[in-house]
Amino acid sequence: MRINEEIRVREVRLVGSDGEQLGIVITREAQRIAGEQNLDLVEVAPTAKPPVCRIMDYGKYKFEQSKREREARKKQKVVNIKEVKLRPNIEDHDFDVKARNAIRFLEDGDKVKVTIMFRGREITHPELGRQLCVRLAEVCKPYANVERDAKVEGRNMIMILTPKTDVQRETEKKRENRGPKAANVETPE
Repeated sequence: MRINEEIRVREVRLVGSDGEQLGIVITREAQRIAGEQNLDLVEVAPTAKPPVCRIMDYGKYKFEQSKREREARKKQKVVNIKEVKLRPNIEDHDFDVKARNAIRFLEDGDKVKVTIMFRGREITHPELGRQLCVRLAEVCKPYANVERDAKVEGRNMIMILTPKTDVQRETEKKRENRGPKAANVETPE
């Protein structure tokens, strides 16, 4: 944004410090009016014909704008990708540990990359890896959606899970709660 003497056009549409329209004014006159009020003349719409300028405290405006940007950054959630590595012949207890880790990552709001590593001749049986991916997806179903289905890439099979939002979880709970209640209604005699 251009301010005060940086504005080089002949005339501008002037907006006062309280938001009222002051009309089309010569730039020097607008700068004089802003100077009398100890404020700055700021070009807010340079592409308009004539450009729109506003009388405001530019330092205060920049401070409030940076404050809003900081607040917006605080509310942002950075999504990380966590990885869970499995082998096709994993034992049940080890699978449970990996599934618990995946659920923990999903609850923290991170995506989970499930990698099934094949060694040697294990790659000849990709269906074992696919079954493992389906099993893990079923365990994580209350917490995750499958973003990318299991796909073989080289000697690895990769699947990506994304965390469900709170809204999605609530709607699923409501659907689950509706079914059994309707069946258990007793009629008075």
